[in-house]
Amino acid sequence: MTTIATSRQERIRRTLDHLRAGTTDEFDEVVTFQPEEFTDPGIAAREREQVFGRVPSIVAHSGELPRPKDFVTLRMPRNQVLVVRQDDGGVKAFVNACRHRGGLVEEREKGSCRLFSCGYHRWSYDIDGKLRTITHDSTFGEVDRDAYGLVELPCEERHGFIWLVDKAGAPIDVASWLGPEVDEILAGYHLERLLAYRCEGFDEPANWKIMQDAFLDGYHIQYAHPNTAGKHVHTNVQVVEDFGRHARMCSPRKKIDRWLDEDPGDRDLGRYVIDGHFLLPNSTLLRQPDDHFELLTFRPHPTDPGRCRMEMRLLVPPVEKSGLTPERWAATWDKNWEILLAVLHQEDFPLLRGSQRALASADAGGMVLGRNEVVNQIFHRELNKLVS
Repeated sequence: MTTIATSRQERIRRTLDHLRAGTTDEFDEVVTFQPEEFTDPGIAAREREQVFGRVPSIVAHSGELPRPKDFVTLRMPRNQVLVVRQDDGGVKAFVNACRHRGGLVEEREKGSCRLFSCGYHRWSYDIDGKLRTITHDSTFGEVDRDAYGLVELPCEERHGFIWLVDKAGAPIDVASWLGPEVDEILAGYHLERLLAYRCEGFDEPANWKIMQDAFLDGYHIQYAHPNTAGKHVHTNVQVVEDFGRHARMCSPRKKIDRWLDEDPGDRDLGRYVIDGHFLLPNSTLLRQPDDHFELLTFRPHPTDPGRCRMEMRLLVPPVEKSGLTPERWAATWDKNWEILLAVLHQEDFPLLRGSQRALASADAGGMVLGRNEVVNQIFHRELNKLVS
């Protein structure tokens, strides 16, 4: 395990060394944890405040808001949120609640709108959050309109993603949060040039950390996914770079085995590995061999520690950069998306729902993270720092 950024070629060579030796990167020690971390309402409340109310997390890809007045709505752990592309090209986020009586000012998941209007009494707001209209204002009474615009939330666009801190008035500095190594890594991918081909969210009866853990470790692949990913990706072999809050992991595909008995020399073996990135607090970004990306994010439910919101995004090169006809391009990514959905619904979700039920057992007992579960160890180490 390394703590400084290394070249892809170096990571792949270390991966080959692990495969030849039957080893993997390891953490310092086995670490224990308690089932209550996934079921206790008090712990869940602290995570909502001390994690999501303090640090930036990804809520959308820039391509989901391509034009001024485009918007998305979402449920964060602390707030209902409205994110809007501004006329100057920037992005702003607001609490999706009318300042009159608290109705939603936008009920759709996404769209384009020049004016947001609450369906309760039709108070309306400009896309910059300013209060535009008080219906029947001659009888309503005097209101300081500057004081009753939509409540703004800290929001920043960087590296093709929209990041949010789920607390009004909190500071946001994504570059500082990422740190120089990870900020440079993400900049090098030019994710803003990709298209968000498909995006979908799922409300699941499992704690968000159970979900996040599942999409970090390479220890479960042959057991949980024997007929899908297990056929293509090696189990329990990862090269990990620990950047403190965040991590990058290199996982080998089985096609790399042809180089176990032969020196690849200076050949580019990038198509034989998956580069994973854990971005604290709640995102896994997977760089696939053909340079498309999958983004998986996990957010706590606002009140129930046994529920979460999982979102999956497929980020792909635009058709004009692909060398494919538009029909072939669309068919390729439609098939890819259907495979991802099948794995989620047939393999991951049933297993993780069961984990939540099991962890809620009164006598579940203490549990352990192994030395081979390096990125999970980093996740829980850094999460504990934030919560404490």
